[in-house]
Amino acid sequence: MNGETVTQPGSKALEMDQITLTRNARDILSQKQTLLLNKPPGIVSAQAEDGYLPAARLLTRKNHIGPVPWRKVATDLAAAGRLDIDSRGLLVLTNNGVVAKTLISPNSRIEKEYIVTYTGKISEKKLIRLGHGLSLDGRTLRPAKVHSIGRSTLCFVLQEGRKRQIRRMCEMLELRVISLCRTRIGNIELADLPPGKWRFMAGDEAF
Repeated sequence: MNGETVTQPGSKALEMDQITLTRNARDILSQKQTLLLNKPPGIVSAQAEDGYLPAARLLTRKNHIGPVPWRKVATDLAAAGRLDIDSRGLLVLTNNGVVAKTLISPNSRIEKEYIVTYTGKISEKKLIRLGHGLSLDGRTLRPAKVHSIGRSTLCFVLQEGRKRQIRRMCEMLELRVISLCRTRIGNIELADLPPGKWRFMAGDEAF
């Protein structure tokens, strides 16, 4: 940095600092990949179970779309924030530890947005409780943003990801989830990525 070698992890750089990576560092970074997949229902996020197809099996050249050109997919990718088998939408797979920590660290404040259709009766009181006042597994949930966006459809914005969290939250208030789709993680949106298709995260994108 600025002509001097920096070896201390966590060193801070200012906007005007000039940073040049060593060849070894560039080689390591070139092996890091972060992929964005529109996971369909019936696909598991991680390891195969009970005969269900794991998300990694969808990462074929045929299923890839631009704008970043296709290249060989790394074999050590892992889901950074899972979706349960019945849910669909944006799934991040990465072998970049910094990206994974950003998304799934207990201290992460990255927002995740979900569109949920349900059966049951909603009320202003229930919306308030969904947003603030529920506990799971003996732990109080972080405040969430929850609002109606149409008939029997809710939008959830969470900053955590407990196991089957939204489904369990709804069950507590006598609402049954019919479908659940994750549409955004931080600044990255599902947008028009088709079901079962994936793309590389572009270099100018960040969560």
